[in-house]
Amino acid sequence: MARRAAGGTGVKGARRPEVRLPVLEPYEGGGLEPDGDYDGLDFREADLSGQDGSGARFMDCALTGCALDETRLRHARVLDSTLTGVRGVGTDLAEATLRDVELTDARLGGPQLHGAVLERVLIRGGKIDYLNVRTARLRDVVFEGCVLVEPDFGGARLERVEFVDCALKGADLHAATLTDVDLRGAASLEITRGLDRLAGAVISTAQLLDLAPVLAAQWGIRVEG
Repeated sequence: MARRAAGGTGVKGARRPEVRLPVLEPYEGGGLEPDGDYDGLDFREADLSGQDGSGARFMDCALTGCALDETRLRHARVLDSTLTGVRGVGTDLAEATLRDVELTDARLGGPQLHGAVLERVLIRGGKIDYLNVRTARLRDVVFEGCVLVEPDFGGARLERVEFVDCALKGADLHAATLTDVDLRGAASLEITRGLDRLAGAVISTAQLLDLAPVLAAQWGIRVEG
């Protein structure tokens, strides 16, 4: 199930996930396994650092307070699940699939999601440094109340993506494709590369004024007086 967030005139709003988990069984440890199948499990305060769950499938799972330092989840599928208060540096989710997922109050550094597919994903609260979503596909994704430091959207495709009350610092949009991307709700908007890729996005008048010096510099316009 999903519900559509409010969109502005001329912009299609993102469909938010509505995750309703069944009664979960506690995860009993033992370590992640490549191509493992995890269904209806409660991962609570689990230390998954350095483990290899590449190609694994997580369905109807809750990960709460888990450590994900250097956890390898390349090609993993995370479906109808919640991740709350997870933390880690260098978590590898390259080419993974996240569908109907809620990520809340995460503290992540350098997570790798290049080539990943995110569909109906809500990222609420927390702070993510150096998010790498190069060449990823984001559809119906909402960033809400979070801090994104130097996120790399290079070559990514964003469709119906919203930024609500979040800080976007030093974003790289080089070669990205944006369709129905709503940036008006961003608490702060700083784009260091790829301003020419904003076609397909909507920003506020105030944000346009904030971006004016960068636009002028990119176009070689000298402003005096």
